[in-house]
Amino acid sequence: MTVRQPRYSKDEFARRGDEIYESQVRPQVEEGNHGKIVAIDIETGAFEVADGILTATERLFERFPDAQPWIVRIGHRAVHRFGARSLKKLV
Repeated sequence: MTVRQPRYSKDEFARRGDEIYESQVRPQVEEGNHGKIVAIDIETGAFEVADGILTATERLFERFPDAQPWIVRIGHRAVHRFGARSLKKLV
């Protein structure tokens, strides 16, 4: 099993990931993929779209074994949601 280590600070990682997503990836993936996950290599700009985090990152690592993946849920501000769900959705 390969042990991967981050090569950037958390701030630099987030800055690069957000910048690449907004400038390069978002225009290519947003339409028709709302709610899906995109894994982006912050060094190459390569990305993979899938229904889940594990699938997207595995595909990215298959193509780029040394990738530094930044994860985004397409159309959302966060990958995961914390807290209670809206009662409207439960009824």
